[in-house]
Amino acid sequence: MKSYRILILLIFLSVIATAQSNDPGLPGDDPDVPIDGGVGFLIAAGIVFGVKKIRETKP
Repeated sequence: MKSYRILILLIFLSVIATAQSNDPGLPGDDPDVPIDGGVGFLIAAGIVFGVKKIRETKP
Protein backbone atom coordinates (compact mmCIF):
# COMPACT_ATOMS: atom_id res chain seq x y z
CA MET A 1 0.00 0.00 0.00
CA LYS A 2 2.86 2.38 0.82
CA SER A 3 4.57 1.83 -2.53
CA TYR A 4 1.24 2.42 -4.28
CA ARG A 5 0.92 5.84 -2.63
CA ILE A 6 4.50 6.75 -3.52
CA LEU A 7 3.91 5.73 -7.14
CA ILE A 8 0.74 7.84 -7.36
CA LEU A 9 2.56 10.78 -5.74
CA LEU A 10 5.47 10.55 -8.20
CA ILE A 11 3.11 10.38 -11.18
CA PHE A 12 1.14 13.35 -9.86
CA LEU A 13 4.30 15.43 -9.31
CA SER A 14 5.68 14.62 -12.76
CA VAL A 15 2.39 15.65 -14.40
CA ILE A 16 2.45 18.94 -12.51
CA ALA A 17 6.08 19.57 -13.46
CA THR A 18 5.45 19.04 -17.17
CA ALA A 19 2.27 21.11 -17.13
CA GLN A 20 4.16 24.15 -15.81
CA SER A 21 6.82 24.29 -18.52
CA ASN A 22 6.64 27.06 -21.13
CA ASP A 23 7.45 26.75 -24.80
CA PRO A 24 10.34 28.88 -26.01
CA GLY A 25 9.45 31.85 -28.15
CA LEU A 26 10.09 32.00 -31.85
CA PRO A 27 13.42 33.50 -32.91
CA GLY A 28 13.24 37.10 -34.00
CA ASP A 29 10.13 37.98 -32.01
CA ASP A 30 9.72 41.55 -30.86
CA PRO A 31 10.05 42.14 -27.12
CA ASP A 32 6.81 42.20 -25.16
CA VAL A 33 7.17 45.82 -24.05
CA PRO A 34 9.36 47.88 -26.36
CA ILE A 35 11.12 50.95 -25.01
CA ASP A 36 9.77 53.73 -27.17
CA GLY A 37 9.91 57.54 -27.03
CA GLY A 38 7.78 57.85 -23.89
CA VAL A 39 9.96 55.65 -21.72
CA GLY A 40 13.11 57.19 -23.19
CA PHE A 41 11.78 60.65 -22.35
CA LEU A 42 11.06 59.60 -18.75
CA ILE A 43 14.57 58.16 -18.38
CA ALA A 44 16.12 61.36 -19.76
CA ALA A 45 13.95 63.51 -17.47
CA GLY A 46 15.00 61.40 -14.48
CA ILE A 47 18.67 61.83 -15.34
CA VAL A 48 18.26 65.60 -15.70
CA PHE A 49 16.36 65.78 -12.40
CA GLY A 50 19.04 63.72 -10.63
CA VAL A 51 21.86 65.91 -11.95
CA LYS A 52 19.94 69.02 -10.86
CA LYS A 53 19.47 67.63 -7.34
CA ILE A 54 23.15 66.68 -7.08
CA ARG A 55 24.23 70.17 -8.16
CA GLU A 56 21.85 71.80 -5.64
CA THR A 57 23.31 69.84 -2.72
CA LYS A 58 26.93 70.77 -3.51
CA PRO A 59 28.12 73.99 -1.78
